Amino acid sequence: MDTDKLVALALADTMLARDASVASLVDAVNWAVDAQLPWVPVMCEALLVRTGEHFHHFSRHELADIILELLGRGGGDDEDYEDEEEVEDLEILPWVELPQIRRYCTDLPLRPDPPAWLARLALPGFPSVGELARWLDATPTEIDWFADKWRLAPDTQNRLQHYHYRWVPKRSGGARLIEIPKQRLRLMQQKILRQILDRVPAHAAAHGFRRGHSCVTHAALHTGQRVVIRMDLKDFFPNIPASRIEALFAKLGYSETVAATLARLCVNRTPAGAVREQPWATRQALRSPHLPQGSPCSPALANLCAYRLDIRLDSLARSLGASYSRYADDLVFSGGRALERASDRFHIRVAAIALEEGFNVNTRKTRLMRAGVRQQVTGIVINRHANIPRDEFDRLKAILTNCVRHGPQSQNRDGRDNYRDFLGGKVAYVKMVNPARGDKLHRLFAAIAWPA
Repeated sequence: MDTDKLVALALADTMLARDASVASLVDAVNWAVDAQLPWVPVMCEALLVRTGEHFHHFSRHELADIILELLGRGGGDDEDYEDEEEVEDLEILPWVELPQIRRYCTDLPLRPDPPAWLARLALPGFPSVGELARWLDATPTEIDWFADKWRLAPDTQNRLQHYHYRWVPKRSGGARLIEIPKQRLRLMQQKILRQILDRVPAHAAAHGFRRGHSCVTHAALHTGQRVVIRMDLKDFFPNIPASRIEALFAKLGYSETVAATLARLCVNRTPAGAVREQPWATRQALRSPHLPQGSPCSPALANLCAYRLDIRLDSLARSLGASYSRYADDLVFSGGRALERASDRFHIRVAAIALEEGFNVNTRKTRLMRAGVRQQVTGIVINRHANIPRDEFDRLKAILTNCVRHGPQSQNRDGRDNYRDFLGGKVAYVKMVNPARGDKLHRLFAAIAWPA
């Protein structure tokens, strides 16, 4: 980092600890440089014009960049300003010899009053990383280690891994990496989830990983529709970078350092050995700090990071009189003739919006399903009402019938130790989707003679 940027950062730190008035900012700069420089009042006035009432919402780095730009050292673009007079006002001095910093401010930045929506969430506050560490029942050094503050390479021998790794096959082919945090980090993430993230509502269109919502509520929104369009986001969790998580925590009112620490506690960088056989793009995403699939925090964070995406896709659907919902990476739109007429270009617009919001659509999984064919969402048939596919129901019914006639061991071909729980879970799922059919299967399940 060059000297000019370091000076600008020191000035930004000093000013952020003061009131957002010209006199206060001038006093802050004069205190830091131990002098009264003629260009300082003009710079401070222009700085407040540039930042407006949101002065204390800017980070120290953002403020430092504006200071350098105002002093002729930035990369500002005149096209950012509409009238020529404003551009002339911003070019205060084409070049100034930046002064030497004599005093460094160690006070914390003033925090602006939270907006009403944020105050209603009543989130726990942490003025410093030390307070966050105490809240998580850890020392600051332990928090730094779990948060990978020093950016140690994941393959370094002197660093213990905080995650277990397991590849599981996808139903559609390929494999998915499950990254499971070890006990201490998992407890920290669970506390962050329960006491911070669970208090922040996701968009109403999000049905995955939310209390009171499920794949059934997701599918039921689209029953009996003329046309259903199903799309899929590619690598949903790995493609959410640490920078988005940090920005999210900053939006929730946490300071730059606390937001960065919270973000690093919730993301992971996968070691090379766990992704060696994967395609280059997958390796790059997993080797960079990303949301790990398997962490308690990841589903809630993914929903919140997709909030703007949900707003825009919901508005797009409403403009055609259609409905929209999302279950994790599964996007579903349904509607009548207006959506059907726009279907040839609709998926292109959705893909463009997703790309603008930092996501990628897996075009190979895009499906257009009209009323004359089986319309299926998250494994649930929705042509008339939410239902289990007939072949799956018949197969499970046959297994249960054979268990009643010949005993459960005759059907446990995979040798499962928990075969009773396995079958019970399948019956419960059918009952959740279609209670009438589920009751029939439950009666068969209850008639099975299980060994002692």
